[in-house]
This record gives sequence, C-alpha cells and structure tokens, in this order.
Amino acid sequence: MYQFRVTTQTDCRRSFSRRLRRRITALVISSVALIILQTPCTKAVSAESTTRPNVVYIMADELGYFELSCLGNPNLRTPRIDQMISEGIRFTQALAGSSVCAPTRCCLMSGKHSGHTSVRSNGGGTPMRAGEETVASILKDAGYATGGFGKWGCGGRGSTGVPEKHGFDVFLGYYDQVHAHSYYPPYIVRNSEEVPLKNNRGGSDGETYSHYVIVDEAMDFIRENKEKPFFCYMPITPPHGIFDIPDSDPAWAIYKDRNWPEDAKRYAAMVTMVDRQVGEVLDLLKELSLDENTIVFFCGDNGGNDYFKDAEHPRGFHGANVDPASGVEFRGTKGTLYEGGLRIPMAVRWPGKIAPGRVSDLLWYFPDVLPTVAELTGAKAPEDVDGMSILPELIGEKTAGRKQPTHEYLYWEIGTQIAVRKGDWKAIQPGANREWELYDLSRDLSEKNNVAKDHPETLAELKRHAEAAHEPVEEGTFFNREIHERDRRAKFGNKPIPSKGAVNSIPTAGLIDRQALKIARVSSESNANQRRAVNAIDGDPHTHWHTSFSPQVDKHPHELVIDLGSRREVSGIRYLARQDGGWNGALAKCEFFVGDSPEDFDESVATTTFRKVKTSQEKSWKPASGRYVLIRILSEVNAGPWASISELGIIGQ
Repeated sequence: MYQFRVTTQTDCRRSFSRRLRRRITALVISSVALIILQTPCTKAVSAESTTRPNVVYIMADELGYFELSCLGNPNLRTPRIDQMISEGIRFTQALAGSSVCAPTRCCLMSGKHSGHTSVRSNGGGTPMRAGEETVASILKDAGYATGGFGKWGCGGRGSTGVPEKHGFDVFLGYYDQVHAHSYYPPYIVRNSEEVPLKNNRGGSDGETYSHYVIVDEAMDFIRENKEKPFFCYMPITPPHGIFDIPDSDPAWAIYKDRNWPEDAKRYAAMVTMVDRQVGEVLDLLKELSLDENTIVFFCGDNGGNDYFKDAEHPRGFHGANVDPASGVEFRGTKGTLYEGGLRIPMAVRWPGKIAPGRVSDLLWYFPDVLPTVAELTGAKAPEDVDGMSILPELIGEKTAGRKQPTHEYLYWEIGTQIAVRKGDWKAIQPGANREWELYDLSRDLSEKNNVAKDHPETLAELKRHAEAAHEPVEEGTFFNREIHERDRRAKFGNKPIPSKGAVNSIPTAGLIDRQALKIARVSSESNANQRRAVNAIDGDPHTHWHTSFSPQVDKHPHELVIDLGSRREVSGIRYLARQDGGWNGALAKCEFFVGDSPEDFDESVATTTFRKVKTSQEKSWKPASGRYVLIRILSEVNAGPWASISELGIIGQ
C-alpha cells in the first residue's frame, strides 16, 4: 500500500519511519511514472515534448451528487455532463477535501488532507503559506502553462496565498469567497489587479455577468496555449452565491415557466448553464485537435445543500443528497462531515486512454488529485502530500503497470468536527466535547445507526488515526488586509456591508478618541471575516472581534490589551455586544486593568458581569493612570468558551 502523509510532530520515531517510507514510495512512483510516460498509450514522453497531456479541471461550486440528470434527477438537465460521463469514468465514492469552500480548495491544490493544510477555516480569504506547492506550481516547474478561472479561496489579495504566487501564470476571478457571492460586482481580479466590469453595482445589480467573462477567458487560455502543454483550472462559481443568471441565457428559457420558487428556477438554470459550458470546453478541445491529448475532470467542490426546502421537499427542492431512484439519503449537507457534506459528483474523460462508460467505486478524495496529475504528466510531487495517485484506476492497471493502491484511511477536520474513513467504516466526532459516532457505510449509507458501542476496537483504531493525522494549523499571512477587505465589500458594490436588524452604537461622550487607540495584544482572534481584534475599536458596530473557533476552540480567559497612545487617566469602559443575530462570545464576567506595559499589570481596577443585551453597557472605576488597558474575559453569557465584542470605548482623559 502506498501511503503519502505528513506525520505529526509528537512522535519522532513514527515520523522517521513514515518519511523513509514516503521517500521510497516517491522513488517507486517516479519510476513507474517514467515508464508510463514513455508508453504510446499516454502520448506523454519527455519533459520537452508538446504531446504531454493537457489537464483541464472543472469544479462547480456546490453542485450536489444527485443533481445530474444521468443520476435520475427529475428537475435538472445536464446532457453534456451526462455525455462526458458516458465517454469516460464516473466515480461513486469520490469525496471532497472538506465540506466547505476554502478548506476543500486547499486540499485539492496542495495534495494534503485538512489535518495538514494551511487553510482550514472558511473565512474566505485565509491564505496559504508562502512557498507552498500546488498542482499549478509543480506543473509550471514541468513546463506547463498554468491558468485559473473562477473562485480561488486560498488567499485574499495582499496575502501570501494569492494564486500567482502559487504557480499560476494567470488567475482571473475571485480571490475571496464573499466577493464571489455576487455575479455583478464592480470588478473581478486578475493576478491581484482589478478588472472592471461595466455598469456593475454589486449584489444582483449590473450589466456584465462575471461568470461569462471568466469562462470566456478560460477558453481563450486554451486557444492561446494549444501548441504547448497546459493546465486549465476552472473552479467556477455557479450554482453557488446569489442565484442570478441573465434572462437572456438559453438555460433560463428551459425553467422560467416552471411552477417552482423563483430561486429554485434560477438555480436549475445555473446548473444547465454550467452543463452547456462544460460541453463548450469539450467542443473546443475537439476543434483544436487536443481532445485525445487532454484529460478533463469535472466535479463538485463539496457536498450539496438542502436548498429551497418545503413540506413536500424536506431535503431541498432539487434533492442534492437524495437518490431519486431509491430514496436513500446522504445524511447532512455542506458544512457537515457526514456523507451529505463530502460526497461529490466526479467524472474524468480522456479519449483513447480512459475506457468509456465506466463506473468506479474506488474510494478517493481531493488530496489525490495532485499526485495523480503529477504521475500522468511526469511532474514532481512534493514529498509531504497525503494523496495517492489514481492513475491505474483511470487508465487501467495493465496500462499503468501496477495495481491501484488504496488509502489506509482518509481524514477530515473542520472547526470542531472530525471524521475518519477506513474502507466502509467511518468515525465522526460532530462537535467539540460530543461523543464519537461510528457507521458501517456498507450497511448504512445514510449514517442513521451509530454502532460505536458495538465495535469499540474499530472506533479506537479510527480515533488513533485521527490523533496521528492532526497537526496544529499554520496559516499564511496578510501584508495588506485593506485590499482584501475591499474585495469583500465588492459583493455589495463597495458600499458598507449591510447588517441585519437594528444596530446600536456606543455613546461617545467622555470617551478617549478612538483614533488614538490601537490593539497592543490579543490572546485569540478569528481569521474569519470581520472578526479580528481591531474590529472592537474601529467605531463600526457592524463588525466585531471574535476569538478563534477553528481549527480549535480557544477557551477562557481571553485577553484584549488596548494601547491608548500615551499615558492617560482612565475611569471606565463602555462595551457593545455583537449586533448581528448571534450571541456567541457576548461578554459576561470581566476584569479590567490599567498599566504602563502591555504585558505586566498590577491588581485589577474593577470587575463586572455584563448582561445579555444589545445596547451599550458601562463599567466605571476610580480613576487610574496608564497607557494600556487590559480587558480579561472570564466567561460568556451562554457559558460558551468564546469572547466577542462589537465595540469598546475607554472612558478617560
């Protein structure tokens, strides 16, 4: 069995053994790849040859497993994808790298599972670390032209994670996921530069449909690079985001008169639009005589959602996770680690190399894409990937010259959820401090019957795998968060992000000017949108600071130290809880300190317990002098482990 996995940092002996095994495996794979690449069946020879296979990877955002007409979906028409499947191979057990957008993309690009990736939260712009290798970077090093078109999700502008720093010659689309929710933003991004879209005002308001621009450029990229090997990555945004499609699109005509909810019709039209464009890519490859030398992947990015639910359709109007033939359901949806969050449609087509009309039950997932692409192109995969190449399954073991390996286990984590899969056994911890569950998917595909108590040895083994698979996350960094936040606002046309419901503010009388305030130190902060510590003193009640909750939950006490800019007399504090619909993190018991060092404080000047209200609250104390104010948060109004603040004001002179 081939095992590609980064080891944990806590077991040096196992780490050495696995590194040694990985190096041996890499040598074996490299040797086999060289043999394969020299055989006529792949038309892939030396690194200089223009007959090395092109790679096109199309990924639809949030398309569910059962949302293809070839699987019997009664609502959605996907004739060109169905045709692609009939001409290639369809996988029944292909699984996403994660159950949400950004983490799953990082797994796909890096070849690592989510216990080892640098992007594990779904903030939208969380960056990969500088220098991390990707599918694009290894192909670029091998002489491929590399282009990306759609939603990146592995690093916002102004960070170490931008795609042009990770192997892409060009990337056009959205770097940040919030930006990607709108099909009519004022601009999209090419290699970190803004590309204006005519007469667009954000949301659903505009003239230029961004998705058309993105797909057109992908097609141009293929045309421009027809004489040399290329990698065309198309993580397109439909059918996710705001459900918009121009009324002039031919797909809308198919559904516009259906007696369905409006958004359900728009969603269906977006799926059929994607289907048409997949066909257009395949047609272009034939037109350019590239068809037989191009491998094309098509998949969803994570499990489907139960969109447009009603009494008659409790699992969503189009049944993304319900087998229309049998009624068998995948439990959960996008965002969970049950099958509904991980099972994706996956098809691969390569005329003359992949036998047509095949259906494969091979168990594999996104970390396997990088080593597979590396083997079929002769590129060099990094040593620390967790994936295995599935080339023998694609072209046949006889042609590949070796048997298809299988995973020892597969691993996922997102937030406080963990899942491990070994064969048909799947263990899930659905949240922090919740009991582990165990399912036998060969008997219980819907994960209804928890058999953890009946198979304690199996559960214990999978939990050991989970412990070995996780290592602390090390994210990339931002050097200019301002342009990233601009992209997030572009969803709304660069207007202030709207809030839901009434918004209160802090009375400013008697407060030290907030322009003088800075964050000197914070014990924990989330990388997700609008949850950084600076949001607690930015004067905008729409934003808030929240302590970290992914990939692990930071617990009390939480500390926030504010620099007043100079030594001042301080006599109190005003606090405003987050102004959205949530209460997670709202402060309860707190201590306050005033001092001349951001690290060292004497006894507290006051304690208080704030109430569960959305209006401004105040705590006063006897005037104390110092440059720094420490707020130490000891508990939360719902007895949770978090802390959050919409706004803080310092009373003083």
